[in-house]
Amino acid sequence: MQQKIEESLQILLRKLVPITGAGRTDAKVHARMMVAHFDWFEKDAIFARHCEDEDRSNPEPLLQLTDKLNRILPQDISIQKIIQVSPEAHARFDAVSRTYQYYISFHKDPFDYPFHFRLNRPLNFNLMNEAALALFEYTDFTSFSKSHTDVRTNLCRIMQAEWTQTGDIWMFTIKADRFLRNMVRSIVGTLLEVGWGKLSIEGFREIIELKDRNKAGISVPGNALFLTNIEYPPAVFEI
Repeated sequence: MQQKIEESLQILLRKLVPITGAGRTDAKVHARMMVAHFDWFEKDAIFARHCEDEDRSNPEPLLQLTDKLNRILPQDISIQKIIQVSPEAHARFDAVSRTYQYYISFHKDPFDYPFHFRLNRPLNFNLMNEAALALFEYTDFTSFSKSHTDVRTNLCRIMQAEWTQTGDIWMFTIKADRFLRNMVRSIVGTLLEVGWGKLSIEGFREIIELKDRNKAGISVPGNALFLTNIEYPPAVFEI
């Protein structure tokens, strides 16, 4: 995605314009929202933000740039909004929270299969929600992180973690100030073991405390995971 957007910006602005995203998702993971910044005018940072954010007045050139970008970008990439922000704003380091959602279904659907993880065995979602509450008790999530990453710390603050049902679909929503590589998928995989009765809630806590990825459950497929929201402090938008 980054390469395609940079190539499109170069066509329109007639110069190389590197963009900096709010982060990187695992392979096959979808993004209903992604934020990136780039420098267009001298000392001005530009944010591409999701259309569901608070409505802000945009200069006409930014509206025109949004429209022109969408005309040349591939069908699977859409720029919803470009707005001006403070010169010091940074899409990655200024983010205060990110939200992911993971979808599980129990029936075959030829239209939804690329976006759901289909299971054949029933799950105890009440137990899974009880286990998910344990995530609020900890900040070190080494047990759910891909090994040998280049991050300086495995500390994260969980703000939301719950399973909800809509029709036949179950969705796990998790919000935190930051996420480790592979973290959401391995948390979901470990919660599945709780739901199948293979792991107790205390066992779930013990896995977190061991800080050993080999003790946690499998990483569920990435195709059912969506990045859905990224939040920023108001100061970012004070120009």
